[in-house]
Amino acid sequence: MLNALQVFTTVIVGLMVGVEFSVLFVVNRILNALPEDSSQLGHAHGGRMLGALMPFWYIGSLLLSAAWAVAGWHHAGTGLVVIAAALLIVSVVMSVLLLVPINNRGKTWTPENRPADWREQLDRWTRYHYVRVAVIIAAFTFLVSALV
Repeated sequence: MLNALQVFTTVIVGLMVGVEFSVLFVVNRILNALPEDSSQLGHAHGGRMLGALMPFWYIGSLLLSAAWAVAGWHHAGTGLVVIAAALLIVSVVMSVLLLVPINNRGKTWTPENRPADWREQLDRWTRYHYVRVAVIIAAFTFLVSALV
């Protein structure tokens, strides 16, 4: 049972890392290359779509990691899982305090109602997202290391 939990957790966190990495290095660059109105509308749509999914994914990843740490408490590698879970907590706190407020504003913007500093706000979101992606990559790395 522990092995199944370990593999499932690693896959779920790995997929989350892949999606967030893709958003940062692929999707955002595509959207930013579009004409201004299309770019802003694309970011708003992405914010609505991923903003609905990611809270469950982040919290689910954290809960799975915590379950792994508890279930495998007396097994080798548990310290690495605890570190991964702590990093996932950091990613959730970062999300709630830094990224979600910007995303919640941005997902309601249209070309008619967006603020004058909308690009600066999206750039700030991207800077925070770089850090969050680094944190979840580190968490994923600790989970994978705990497997070996």
